[in-house]
Amino acid sequence: MGGCFSKPKPVEVKIEVVIPEKERSKEEMSPNGKASPLIYKVNGTARHYHLEEHPIASNPYHNPKDVVEASVCHVKDLENGQMREVDLGCGKALLIKESGEFYAMGHKCPHYGAPLVKGVLSKGRVRCPWHGACFNISTGDIEDFPGLDSLPRFQVKIEKEKVYIRASKQALQTQRRTKMMAKCISLSNYNLSSTNVLIIGAGAAGLVCAETLRQEGFSDRIVMCTMDRHLPYDRPKLSKSMDSHPEQIALRPKEFFRTYDIEVLTEMQVAAVDIKNKIAVFKDGFKMEYNKLLIATGNTPKALSCKGKEVENVFNIRTPEDANRVVKLATSKNVVIVGASFLGELSFCRLAFFNFPCVPADCHRPSPSLSLPCWRLSFSKSKCKVLHLGRGNPGHEQGRERRGCQGTRVGQRGAVMCLLSPQMFENHRVKFYMQTEVSELREQENKLKEVVLKSGKVLRADVCVVGIGAVPATGFLKQSGINIDSKGFIVVNKMMQTNIPGVFAAGDTVMFPLALRNNKKVNVPHWQMAHMHGRIAALNMLAHGTEISTIPYLWTAMFGKSIRYAGHGEGFDDVVIQGDLDELKFVAFYTKSDEVVAVASMNYDPIVSKVAEVLAAGRTIRKRDVELFVRHGKTGDMSWLTGKGS
Repeated sequence: MGGCFSKPKPVEVKIEVVIPEKERSKEEMSPNGKASPLIYKVNGTARHYHLEEHPIASNPYHNPKDVVEASVCHVKDLENGQMREVDLGCGKALLIKESGEFYAMGHKCPHYGAPLVKGVLSKGRVRCPWHGACFNISTGDIEDFPGLDSLPRFQVKIEKEKVYIRASKQALQTQRRTKMMAKCISLSNYNLSSTNVLIIGAGAAGLVCAETLRQEGFSDRIVMCTMDRHLPYDRPKLSKSMDSHPEQIALRPKEFFRTYDIEVLTEMQVAAVDIKNKIAVFKDGFKMEYNKLLIATGNTPKALSCKGKEVENVFNIRTPEDANRVVKLATSKNVVIVGASFLGELSFCRLAFFNFPCVPADCHRPSPSLSLPCWRLSFSKSKCKVLHLGRGNPGHEQGRERRGCQGTRVGQRGAVMCLLSPQMFENHRVKFYMQTEVSELREQENKLKEVVLKSGKVLRADVCVVGIGAVPATGFLKQSGINIDSKGFIVVNKMMQTNIPGVFAAGDTVMFPLALRNNKKVNVPHWQMAHMHGRIAALNMLAHGTEISTIPYLWTAMFGKSIRYAGHGEGFDDVVIQGDLDELKFVAFYTKSDEVVAVASMNYDPIVSKVAEVLAAGRTIRKRDVELFVRHGKTGDMSWLTGKGS
């Protein structure tokens, strides 16, 4: 069982559920809402299942040839709260001292390989300096995302005032550990047109949900379905590594899904959900019964509404094939990128870096209230001409005006982008044209030839990439009875539950209570947040009663420069900046009244992770403290954050 296939075949299987000992006392809600901890309802028939202990991890040092032990330091070399990267001869480990105890684990974040020694140590966990993933120092388990794997943990002993680490050589090389998982057991007498857990969507939220269920000992059937033709992949890389193939950005290999019996139905679109009878109806007429449902369908990219929008070579980058084709067609061609979203900006940066030098062009600051801009890239083997067009007025140029851009006007992502120095764009020959938009796409032999602006200007174009935003992919739920707001977002509570018992939702498509902002219902379409949504949903399918409390954390890169962001800056009224925007080395604190609600930085690690830890602890950072730091603090100094907050 498990793996990837496009349409199920009628096979009879029998499923048993393994419930961990610690969960025996917890109640699982049956379809009628009554407590039924030991019963799942499948095909309308109540069945009892065996109870077994959660599998115990095997001894990681069972092979003596795979073990290395080395003295790494004196006990007095580390103070409490310090970390050190140590070399064991065949690999490195991260040594940590907290509350008088030593801990050792992998030294690289399993997500993208960030050095954790440069991260933030706080209350028993280490936060990655790049993207904010958190790892428990006692177990190595991942506690906040992004990423799927945990860290290997190594044995530490003290002898004669020296610290020794005993570790697996293989673990030192891989620097990652996949948690132990259950499997689907007793395959017989089970109709494949029904499942215990159905996950609609195969992005980060859906995959983390499936993995968490298995990690918690759940051994009934799990089915994921997706409109995509591929197994789950790292979607953010589509705009950052546009030439990547699906297998290069896959979140898990095909063998993983087979091993842990997580079934993935590809190219399968759900057309409707019958919540009364717990049935998902697919577009081709196939029906599947479920007991628990997770909706994690993400967003659907908006399309241009202008004349000629149907011509060939106009793309929303949604799949690896889209990204690959854009890169292929861009060579020695003219490309127009429409949109101020991260997709548009990152696509431009990636294409501009595709081994093409640029000719000079003027640069004007984009407006913070920009709603529909357009990048134009004219490629050849010797030159690249870049222009930017959009609606709105020329934006802030320098100093105080950029410091005071309003959150209600620009939103969180725009708030980050309006900080970037004009020099950054000038260095890459970017020219901005404002107060314009696309009015027509002209074709020749049904392929894109020109982009016509409302101003009358005509741009030569062989390829057009559209990144003008997205809408929730929830149209199929309109008649379902599931609570959806006026914008199409699914409304959930702190446990990712909808208004329908047994139905959960996660990822870009939900409005959920954000603890950081006093449980205000928000939509946070971040990769990290989708992971956490999936985990919380899975835990509550198992009746854990776990509430979401994570701090939003996002990142991006432009022209090789990384930008970090944590918090939720909606409605901010001021930005306090330390550093130099033009030198691309700064930290920006977004404040609302006297409270810091978000932070962004460039070349200032790990301050965003540090602020995220302060906020995660439930403490408030005051604007007056930030202003004092900016006025008197040294660049890179974060000691003022220790103990701050109320």
